[in-house]
Amino acid sequence: QVQLVESGGGLVQAGGSLRLSCAASVRFLSIYNLGWFRQAPGKEREVVAAIRWVGGGTTYADSVKGRFTISRDNAKNTVFLQMDSLKPDDTAVYYCAAGTTWPMSSIDFWGQGTQVTVSS
Repeated sequence: QVQLVESGGGLVQAGGSLRLSCAASVRFLSIYNLGWFRQAPGKEREVVAAIRWVGGGTTYADSVKGRFTISRDNAKNTVFLQMDSLKPDDTAVYYCAAGTTWPMSSIDFWGQGTQVTVSS
């Protein structure tokens, strides 16, 4: 069982930055691909960014390319999402996820989510 705990959400003005962190409870997190998803009110959950455990390749949603950066520290069992140039449309609950498939169409573990609110 993998437990994922997100932190770093909050309220920020448009144009600002936030850095989300996701700490995993398991020492073998490095075998999983990791991703950040988000869900806004009334919308479906969508993938924002993901990073492979083999080679560290990344993928981003078109809406966040050039503004968000995903990274991981396997030694610290942590994955990060640096969010810059935030827009009101980025407002959502952000979830950390771990899975063994790529792309991350099948998720094995979810975090509890952290709220990100961007004011205009």
